[in-house]
Amino acid sequence: MLPQCVFLSFTSIPGSLSAMRFITAVDMTQPQFLGPVSRELWMRIWSRDEDITQPESILAAAGEAGLPSALAQKLLAMTSTPEVKNRLKATTEEALNYGAFGMPALVAHVNGESHLFFGSDRLELLGNVIGEKWLGPVPAASKPRM
Repeated sequence: MLPQCVFLSFTSIPGSLSAMRFITAVDMTQPQFLGPVSRELWMRIWSRDEDITQPESILAAAGEAGLPSALAQKLLAMTSTPEVKNRLKATTEEALNYGAFGMPALVAHVNGESHLFFGSDRLELLGNVIGEKWLGPVPAASKPRM
């Protein structure tokens, strides 16, 4: 069994608060969509330079991640509730208490110790700590043909 690994991230992207609240609402009520929604929002902002600040952009990302439209609308409405706002504040405080200062920040809890890793270039080190071999970002990719 793998040790518990907690993904803690926060951003300084102007206007990303709505997306962070949406992800928080997803985590609170539909955790099976947390990974896909997070990945889609991540790809939009960091890989495709697309908006993640407007409600229609967040809903489009949710749809691409497989979240049904009616459910995505409900989750978007939840982003203004005190429960979601307080949960995001608590998660951010938790990340700061671990020493996180940017994203991605990952914390692995192994044998009663917490190990903070910052940056996707540290995933090989994370794999070593949790006893897994890091096979790279796309381990099953085929070799390019010349």
